[in-house]
Amino acid sequence: MTYLQCSARHCGTTLDAHDRALACPRCGDLLEVAVKPPALEPSDLKVLWRERRESWEPQDASGVWRFREVLPTYESEIVTLGEGNVPLVRARKSAQWAGVRNLHFKHLGWNPTGSFKDLGMTAGMTEARFLGTKTVACASTGNTAAALAAYAARGGMAARVYLPAGQASANKLAQALDYGAEVVQIAGSFDDALNELLAAADRDLYFLNSINPFRIEGQKTAMFELMEQFGWRAPDFLMVPGGNLGNSSAFGKAFMEMKRFGLIEQVPRMVIVQAEGANPLARLWRSQGVELQAVPEPETVATAIRIGNPRSWKKALEAIEFTGGLVMDVTDEELGEAKEAIGRDGIGCEPASATTLAGIRKLLQARELDREASIAAVLTGHVLKDTDYIIKRQGRNKMREPLTVATL
Repeated sequence: MTYLQCSARHCGTTLDAHDRALACPRCGDLLEVAVKPPALEPSDLKVLWRERRESWEPQDASGVWRFREVLPTYESEIVTLGEGNVPLVRARKSAQWAGVRNLHFKHLGWNPTGSFKDLGMTAGMTEARFLGTKTVACASTGNTAAALAAYAARGGMAARVYLPAGQASANKLAQALDYGAEVVQIAGSFDDALNELLAAADRDLYFLNSINPFRIEGQKTAMFELMEQFGWRAPDFLMVPGGNLGNSSAFGKAFMEMKRFGLIEQVPRMVIVQAEGANPLARLWRSQGVELQAVPEPETVATAIRIGNPRSWKKALEAIEFTGGLVMDVTDEELGEAKEAIGRDGIGCEPASATTLAGIRKLLQARELDREASIAAVLTGHVLKDTDYIIKRQGRNKMREPLTVATL
């Protein structure tokens, strides 16, 4: 049995598992799915989850649903594209560039639509179909739109996406259009787009931004898989890009549950890395304040995290406190250099992902991280998510003029 509960521990409000609310009716904080401990022993769970990798059944082949003992249960068919099961890639040139020796990338950009959003969308869309939803919607900087459109198409639902006009990568916009989504362009930022969506009077829409608690359930499985790949022994550090902070919240929830269920003994120190131009959580962390102050006009080349008012900031801070981690930021130039290093490693990522490597280098230089530390860095988006950025930054130096007949 599962149910919804308020994420504010002092509140105590609970709701039916399939209530469509996105916020606590009493205090207004976000909701989360309460998962009870699995019936199996931790050792048996680990064996079962590993053995499912050999099955071709859709719920086993999914890197989300093979961990279904810690997810909401559905008797109806799940909506899946075989997401998850992405490798843990040893970083070589990237580690050398950052000055560390034991670095692995968890590349969630190697999912069906090219970003980590697929992990949450399979869970959120399965819930939407269970509820009999006809139309799903989201506000997005691009990745959520692509994932929502693809999974809605698979689930037989209509998709509507709200995008900040002129701010989403053409690659991501093309994905949403190709999967059949209705695109609504909003003047302003992602935060404006989300506000517009939440204010919509159309009660037939089912919202699937990361404030939806079922999205978080899917995204948390990335950490179950990461720990499995590390032999259930946590690395010293986990580096995560920070945008709307749904991922950070999901990862924190995963570690809390794994610890509570006896699956792991230690948790990694989670470090959230924001872009300097869209860094409200980093500012709050440095000031040691208690309330987030939104950045009214966020600006960074990393469009995926160009968010000035992250809705999941309280849950992200709870994750940081639970893991003994920290919050920091990096400049656009620092993340640009880090992105080049990841590319030279043959791995690649979208700009937002490179904040993690840039953060590692910065922590090492500040002597807040040992070069021998075991580090896992999350890459959230595929290198082809924002090709304009690559061509603008690298093209003039790397592209040669065409050869002429005389030259030949």
